[in-house]
Amino acid sequence: MKFLKSIAVLGLMAFSLVPAFAQEAVIRKNLAEKFPAFAKIDEVTKTPMSGLYEVRLGFDIFYTDEQGNYLLQGHLLDVKTRKNLTEERIGKLSAVDFEKLPLGDAVKIVRGDGKRKLAVFEDPNCGYCKRFERDLTSIDNITVYLFLYPVLGPDSISKSRDIWCAKDRAKSWNDWMLRNATPVTAECNIAAIKRNRDFGQKYNITGTPTLIFANGSRTPGAVSAQEVEKMLVSAKAP
Repeated sequence: MKFLKSIAVLGLMAFSLVPAFAQEAVIRKNLAEKFPAFAKIDEVTKTPMSGLYEVRLGFDIFYTDEQGNYLLQGHLLDVKTRKNLTEERIGKLSAVDFEKLPLGDAVKIVRGDGKRKLAVFEDPNCGYCKRFERDLTSIDNITVYLFLYPVLGPDSISKSRDIWCAKDRAKSWNDWMLRNATPVTAECNIAAIKRNRDFGQKYNITGTPTLIFANGSRTPGAVSAQEVEKMLVSAKAP
């Protein structure tokens, strides 16, 4: 009798899964027919809102109805908890395991005791990066792993090469970003810079600076020193 009950329960579970799979198939089919880009949907999931489904293409989030007849792009808010569900979802998708960062391909810059950790992807010709670097000088007791990420053209590649090949990489970087002292032309193996670009493409790092904290969270843009301090504290919290 107990065996029969178990079979019945399993049967009900399997039956309950059929509509979910069928619904996802309908959404995928209808959206792909209307928009070729949606032929490669990564994920379809039901949202807390009745009748609304999340459609994910890479790091892009869309919302649709049960039939895939309507499409929305924007932020879904939970008014009870005041949470931005879209923002939270993108945050989880874009998180990078700090332990998996190829730190050997970064320029290591230590200030104070260096206990706090921050990884930054930057282009040497990025104006926002220079502003960020000026603010960053006011933050102490930190180890910064600078990933040279030349995305703004050939001169960015040249400057990244010269900085990477310098005898003192950290000094060459700081001299250029803070004092506008052009790096001395140098040659060496720059495979690390290519690996940085490959890593960035894999994790959808599309702009500089991009900051990655010890807890895996990341923030794009030249955030202020005050904001960086807050995020460093948050990254340490359990």
